[in-house]
Amino acid sequence: MLLVGFRGLTVAQARVIAADIRDRNLGGILLYDTDLPTHSLARNISSSTQLTALVSGLAGLARLPLMVAVDEEGGEVARLDQRHGFPATYSAAQLGARNDPTFTHAASKKIAATLHSVGITLNLAPVVDLNVNPTNPIIGALDRSFSADASVVTAQAEAFIAGHHEIGVKTTLKHFPGHGSSTGDTHLGVVDVTNTWSQKELTPFANVIHDRQADAVLTAHVFNAKLDPAHPATLSKATITGILREQIGWDGLVISDDMQMGAIRKAYGYREAVALAIGAGVDVLTIAQQQVFEPGIVGTTIDLIEGLVNDGTLTEQRIDESYARIMAFKGQR
Repeated sequence: MLLVGFRGLTVAQARVIAADIRDRNLGGILLYDTDLPTHSLARNISSSTQLTALVSGLAGLARLPLMVAVDEEGGEVARLDQRHGFPATYSAAQLGARNDPTFTHAASKKIAATLHSVGITLNLAPVVDLNVNPTNPIIGALDRSFSADASVVTAQAEAFIAGHHEIGVKTTLKHFPGHGSSTGDTHLGVVDVTNTWSQKELTPFANVIHDRQADAVLTAHVFNAKLDPAHPATLSKATITGILREQIGWDGLVISDDMQMGAIRKAYGYREAVALAIGAGVDVLTIAQQQVFEPGIVGTTIDLIEGLVNDGTLTEQRIDESYARIMAFKGQR
């Protein structure tokens, strides 16, 4: 139930996460090229040969298939970029402006081939947020959205997903229930979209899910009082279970955005945030270790979740539901 970032270019350098995989059955790792906030320190990626050895070594420690994830959207958000010897990629905005699903499929297939060649199994893309606010500092301004038109976003996202599936790499729709209208960055703190968000932002998610193209959905940390007057989407049962699962009908994997981001970390204690996210219907908690680095976070979180079950805050049934979805996602059921 954990997707965790770490430091180290080799298995030896990444000995803490290696021990978590081997001894604690950690099921997922998240790769980055550099560290925040400087973006200058090498993190996990320096070359194709190095990355292949790292991923292979860590995956070899796992008893079950290891979820190996990366943000490879294309354009500015590409961890495997030209600086490290990987091919150039198109941004979602460039693909959306072209609006040629055949071209997008081919571009996506190239990305997926790169990921597959180094052992990455999950791309945390495509972004299906509508480009409602082109100056949005974390979506529109970074060219991460295909379009403001839901039909264009749907067609582009499905072409992107098809290219990945052809190579055998899974994908993730993000950021549910829509981050495109925001005026702030959830990496930094609470972002309220109550007065900017609209129902149309759900459309691409619903379309791709109804077309049976989705592999996983990643949540946003945005707060929307119209959907939940108390909690941001990641921690909202009304949003994750109520809208995504019951209204739209998604019964597959739900992954949180980074639980260490400012929108969560500055407003909630870690125990409360973990309890709320799992209670809301999130299956996999992302702990990116980008803004805050805690080497013992895996053991801490396992103990925390066990304690939440033991004290009745969470039920064993709720954990079993996530386990079943994770195993199905990994092809184990």
